[in-house]
Amino acid sequence: MQLTAKPSLPNALLISISTPQFKGDEATESLAELARLVTTLGFKVVGTQSQKQSSTQKVNVLGSGKLAEIAHLTGNKGSAADEQEDENVLDDDPLSDMPSEIPSDELDFACADVVVFDCDLTPSQLRNVENQLGVEVFDRTGIIIEIFSRHARTKTAKLQVEIARLNYVAPRLRETSTGDKERQMGKGAGETTLELNRRKVRDQLAELKRELVSVQDVMMDRRTQRSELFSVALIGYTNAGKSSMMRAITGSDVEGENKLFATLDTTVRALYPITQPRILVSDTVGFIKKLPHDLVASFHSTLAEAHDASLLLYVVDASDPSFRSQLEVVHNVLAEVGVEGSKKLLVLNKSDQLSTEQQQSLMDEFPDAMMTSTRNPDDISKLHKYIVDIAQEDMIEEEVVIPYTAKGIVGEIRSSMSVVKEEYEYSHIKLTVRSSAIDLERLKKRMLDL
Repeated sequence: MQLTAKPSLPNALLISISTPQFKGDEATESLAELARLVTTLGFKVVGTQSQKQSSTQKVNVLGSGKLAEIAHLTGNKGSAADEQEDENVLDDDPLSDMPSEIPSDELDFACADVVVFDCDLTPSQLRNVENQLGVEVFDRTGIIIEIFSRHARTKTAKLQVEIARLNYVAPRLRETSTGDKERQMGKGAGETTLELNRRKVRDQLAELKRELVSVQDVMMDRRTQRSELFSVALIGYTNAGKSSMMRAITGSDVEGENKLFATLDTTVRALYPITQPRILVSDTVGFIKKLPHDLVASFHSTLAEAHDASLLLYVVDASDPSFRSQLEVVHNVLAEVGVEGSKKLLVLNKSDQLSTEQQQSLMDEFPDAMMTSTRNPDDISKLHKYIVDIAQEDMIEEEVVIPYTAKGIVGEIRSSMSVVKEEYEYSHIKLTVRSSAIDLERLKKRMLDL
C-alpha cells in the first residue's frame, strides 16, 4: 500500500507594530492571540517580526529596511527585496510562547508563504505591502472574518458573517490589469470591471440584509415563546470553555474544541437534570480583543439571547493569566450591544489547571465568583444548584385546589410548575406549587373557566 504524504501547512510570519498606544505586555499578548487565530485558520506560525512605529498609518506600514528584511524571509518575491536596509528601529525581544524572530540564515526551511499583521490595514496599505513582499498579506480583521466564515453553521450565522465579509471586501476590490481601459457593454455600459464588481457587492449586501431581517423575525418569535421561562446565557471570551460547560450542565452534545471561535451559533438547551419549570441555557459566540466592528454589529441578534437572559454566567479561563483583560473585553462588547441589568455570576473555569494556592488567591480576589472545572461532577452539581436557586427566587409559592373533574389540569401543572406538596381530598386534589406569577395567573384563569 502506498502512503500519501499529508500536504504541508502554509507558513505564516506574524508582524507586530508597537506604538506609543499599543506596546509592552498588551502587544505581546495580542500577538500570541493572533498566533492562535492563524493556527485555527490552518496556517503554521514559523516566526514573528516586530517594529516600533509612531503609528500604523504609514503607506507601507513598516520602514523600508524592515520590509526588505521581511521580503527576504518570504523568498525575495517582491519589490522590497531590492531595497537597502536604511532604518534601525527593530524590536528584537523574542515573544514568550511564540516562535522567535527568524534569522536570515534560516530562510531555507522557514520561508513564509503568508504575512499577517496584528493590526488593521487600509486597502491601499494592504496592496502596497503585498507588492513589496510578493506574498499574500492579511490583517487581523481579515483573519477573524475568514475564521467566522469557515465556522458558521446556521443560516443566521452564515448571513451575518457574509454581510461582515462583504463589508470588509468591498473597499479592497481591485482593478484587473485591463480594468481601467476596457468598458463593459450592455447593462451598466460605461462601467469598469471594478465598478461592476462593487455594484454586485452592493446588490449582494442589500439582498443578504433583507434575508437576515426575515430570519431574525423568526428568531424573535422563538425568543418570545421562550420569554416566560427562566433562561441562562453563557458568555465570555473565545475558548474560555463555554461549550464544555454547556455540555456539562445540559447533558447535550454541543460542539466544543480547543480552538478559537469553535462556536459561532447560539445553541439553546434545557438545564439537566430537568427542572420544573424548565430552565433554558444558551451558549453564545465568544468574544475577542479588537473584534471587527461589522462583526459586533452583525451579531446583535445572536447576542440577543444574552440580552433576554435572566442570568448571565461570565465564563473565564482562570488558568489564562490574561483573563482579566479578556473579561474587560466582554464587558465592553456587551455594553455596546446593550446587554445590562441582568443578574451575573463570574465563573472561574478550568480550575483543574490551577494549584490550590492559585485557586485560593483567585477566590480572595473574586469572593463572589464560583470556581469550577467541567471535569469535576461536584462543581457541575454546585453550579446546577446555584442556577436553580436563583430561578426559584423569582417564583411564587401558592396553594391551588383542583377538582377531580378537571381533566388534564394536574398534568399541565406538573409539566410547567414545581409541585412542592400534594394532598388528596374527597372531591379534589390540593397542590402547593412554585411557579412564575405569569403561569400562576394563567392557571387561575383556566380554573375559572371550568
